[in-house]
Amino acid sequence: MASPTLITPTTTTTTSKPFIPVRSKVTVATATSTTASAVSLLPSRRDFLSLSALTLSLSPVSSALAASDEEYVKETEEVINKVRTTITLDKNDPNVATAVAELRETSNSWVAKYRREKTLLGRASFRDMYSALNAVSGHYISFGPTAPIPAKRKQRILEEMDTAEKALLRGR
Repeated sequence: MASPTLITPTTTTTTSKPFIPVRSKVTVATATSTTASAVSLLPSRRDFLSLSALTLSLSPVSSALAASDEEYVKETEEVINKVRTTITLDKNDPNVATAVAELRETSNSWVAKYRREKTLLGRASFRDMYSALNAVSGHYISFGPTAPIPAKRKQRILEEMDTAEKALLRGR
């Protein structure tokens, strides 16, 4: 049942004015004919946006954004080797601070490069590598570059490196 406060349309026979389209200012006859024709030839914003969307959709993906699978595998194996050599260094080794600095630079560039790749985010190798790099970087940031990694943490990192390497070999 309708509420008495609602306004409902009624059918009345009134004559309404016919719809007259509004003309744009470009077609106003105040300008000369050459100026009006030049203005009408300019592309509209809609034309520009549709053309740029078409151009972007047809252009190939930039190699800087989309890394090849072989490149990902090669760089991930390099990072795995660098992590293994760095965390197995003796704490009295004079090169441990420079090795940790190189590892941090390498891991930061690896994460920055592959974190944006949507195709890699679901891979087991990426997940395990990211977790291991996070653990290693977090340890060295918190305790300094010369602090040894505790045995349990080192074991977990090495296990994640092994599973990441196996996943890489399987193409995952």
